[in-house]
Amino acid sequence: MSKHIGVYPGTFDPITKGHLDVIERGIKLFDVLVVAVAEGLTKTPLFDVNERLEMIRAEVKKYKSVRVESFDCLLMDYMRKKKAKIVLRGLRVVSDFEYEFQMALINRKLDSDIETVFMMTSDNYAPVSSRFIKEIARLGGDVSAFVTPGVSRRLDKKYKQLGKGQ
Repeated sequence: MSKHIGVYPGTFDPITKGHLDVIERGIKLFDVLVVAVAEGLTKTPLFDVNERLEMIRAEVKKYKSVRVESFDCLLMDYMRKKKAKIVLRGLRVVSDFEYEFQMALINRKLDSDIETVFMMTSDNYAPVSSRFIKEIARLGGDVSAFVTPGVSRRLDKKYKQLGKGQ
């Protein structure tokens, strides 16, 4: 019997409570959920890929059906390699939908056998984005409502290494 494998791709720079909400609800849909961390990015992340993998693994270690990996290729190529048929994407606000819908259509052109499933983030995480979290943390603000204590500590450490305000 084949396993239903879902892939939740993203940069996760850093992983937020909103991402974790999607993971926690997503594991109910799949036998295995792969959290796939994008390596080759057009934007420069605050955390390198290994730091992001470490953070995510620390946050999801209690879930036996979750795997955390990185990828540096087209998502559709990665999906075929994993024998996965469903991409899981979280939506926070209406403006996310337009971008995600376009991406899903492009991915369908690249591989019509792979579907995209959109999951609405719980309403209390709708305003949470990694970009805003990084800006708040960079300026010394409290991000505890948006990330776990472990991620908050890593943000503090990273900005101390870089020198705040950079």
